[in-house]
Amino acid sequence: MLESYIKQRLKEKDILLMTHIVIGYPSFEESMKVVKQMVDAGVDMMELQIPFSEPMADGPVILKANQDALKKGATVSRCFDFAGKVSKKFEIPFLFMSYYNILFKYGVNAFAEEMAEIGLKGAIVPDLPPEEGEDYTSAMEKNCLSPIYIISPTTPDQRMIYLASKGSGFIYCVARKGVTGGQTEFSSGLENYLKRCRRAVDLPLAVGFGVKNIADVEYLKGRADIAVIGSETIRIVNHQGPGAVSGFLKALR
Repeated sequence: MLESYIKQRLKEKDILLMTHIVIGYPSFEESMKVVKQMVDAGVDMMELQIPFSEPMADGPVILKANQDALKKGATVSRCFDFAGKVSKKFEIPFLFMSYYNILFKYGVNAFAEEMAEIGLKGAIVPDLPPEEGEDYTSAMEKNCLSPIYIISPTTPDQRMIYLASKGSGFIYCVARKGVTGGQTEFSSGLENYLKRCRRAVDLPLAVGFGVKNIADVEYLKGRADIAVIGSETIRIVNHQGPGAVSGFLKALR
């Protein structure tokens, strides 16, 4: 199970790194190169985002990557094929990240069954609260997959407890209000928020939205279990090419 993997890795490392790609961006071939770069750099887990036309949790960098991937022919079927290839080729856990419309159109049960068949470990669906996703959580549990839920600085403590009770693997703590890729202040406000998360949640904590450099990762050590790097690696691919990703990620260690 994903939670067991995370806890075992934390016996060896102060904090784990989870990266994020948009499948098919800049192309499927370059996506594969980026995944290899990330694995070679020692990342512990990876989110594979299925492109969607209206990615409501994502900022301009990831939004554009979604739009470009769709224009170049990314489909759910091709994304499943890509995910199956990387999960067989590399030993780290891979998760899907996308929006509920994708699962709904595909069929929630079929989506979860195929995820399990190709070796994925869980999914992040930002726009699906557990109150409206009983079929999703049931399908995920049936296939031994982890539904990952998201909390934010405005989430009340009781809501945190509830979300953790419905999820598994880890809880994704967004570092601030808003969408991905913006500026996050790594300060006492974030520290107090993460203390609240620790008190309310027994699952490992992942922190994303604005993690960009080694100072951010160092700040999170002892406060969280997983640092999530998303928009920044896409910026690097945009400006320096896929070959620059490995060096950037190695420097975060």
